[in-house]
Amino acid sequence: MPRRLISTGSPFEKIAGYSRAVIDGDFAFVAGTTGYDYTTMTMPGDVTSQSRNCFKTIEAALKEGGFALADIVRVTYYVTDANDADAHFAVCGEVLGEIRPAATLLVVAGLLKPEMKIEIEVTARRRTA
Repeated sequence: MPRRLISTGSPFEKIAGYSRAVIDGDFAFVAGTTGYDYTTMTMPGDVTSQSRNCFKTIEAALKEGGFALADIVRVTYYVTDANDADAHFAVCGEVLGEIRPAATLLVVAGLLKPEMKIEIEVTARRRTA
């Protein structure tokens, strides 16, 4: 199976030279995804809404590549404020509570833009059974 690139259509993907996701065989690698609402091109102010938007974008990229959220095996979270972790984890529990992938959370000094509170990247493996 050839490598396949998944795009959200954002012009930034071409400018920065990346894909939202890369499908390579039974694996999907989803790039770091921030909380933009791509229907309105706005960034909500709270981490809960940003986390939900991250997962919506990730789910859409996985679906386009023939994967589901249940295929996620690894997730990395980057938050800019440790105080946001509990609110973010509540969303993770809603979305990934039954999937329970291996996970890492890092508190970072900042993301590309100051309004970005969370960034999420995932790796998924297509289930054969």
